[in-house]
Amino acid sequence: METEDSIKLRSDRVQKALEDAFGVRAKTVSRAVRKAGRRLPRGLRADAARIVAAEGCGGNPKLLRTIDGAALDTAADRLEVWLDTVDRADARRGYWTGIGAMIGFNILLIGGLVVIWMWWTGRV
Repeated sequence: METEDSIKLRSDRVQKALEDAFGVRAKTVSRAVRKAGRRLPRGLRADAARIVAAEGCGGNPKLLRTIDGAALDTAADRLEVWLDTVDRADARRGYWTGIGAMIGFNILLIGGLVVIWMWWTGRV
């Protein structure tokens, strides 16, 4: 049977892993999961929702009996393993590379359109 302390311990570990992986700072694991949003894969969002739901049972002993501890352990372990593989520096580098590529493409496109316009109007 699960206890409130064991659920809190799991949710704290997941919250710490979310903070390390994405820089998400929140007071509760539910807010941290909400802030991480679509950066988590769909299956892991379901695991995170399971942990949030278990934490929501609070100190109610009757609701704590309904929680499957093995499934909760599996969900927390899968989340932590995946979050350990996230590289914040690589994500940041990819973000700025994408912005640079977009700006470069737009400059080439506008330059090409200017050349076509100049050719069409007989200025070249």
